[in-house]
Amino acid sequence: MSFCCGASMLGTKGTLKHIRTYIHNVPLLFCPVCHRVEVHHLVENEYEILAEYAHGDGAPEVDFGDYVDGHDSSKLFENCVNHEDEEPLEVVRSQIDMALDLLMVAKEIGDAEWERQLKKRLNVLSQRRHKLKSKKTMRGLS
Repeated sequence: MSFCCGASMLGTKGTLKHIRTYIHNVPLLFCPVCHRVEVHHLVENEYEILAEYAHGDGAPEVDFGDYVDGHDSSKLFENCVNHEDEEPLEVVRSQIDMALDLLMVAKEIGDAEWERQLKKRLNVLSQRRHKLKSKKTMRGLS
């Protein structure tokens, strides 16, 4: 399981730009709090090799799946707590639950800095939950 700023990262596939080459369908991990994106650690070497070769060949874009075999998405993301295809509100709720659990641990061990970071994260997640609920309500009225 990958974490960023204490939140568990979401498993997804996306497009990354390497110099002037766009590489599509790269297995990624995405932080729902700070929006950090990183290449999944199990395919990081393959991504770097493909990116260098594609750029060296002057390719404007390539599809990761066309060149890299053997990585089943379900296995890549099996240890992720949440996935991109889940309902966004449920993802945020799950992230809030985990942050609250971690906050209890931080309080128990007396780690004030970790508590501060978790409270900041909870504030961001709470705002995101409020926005998602508002959007859902607005769609219901349309």
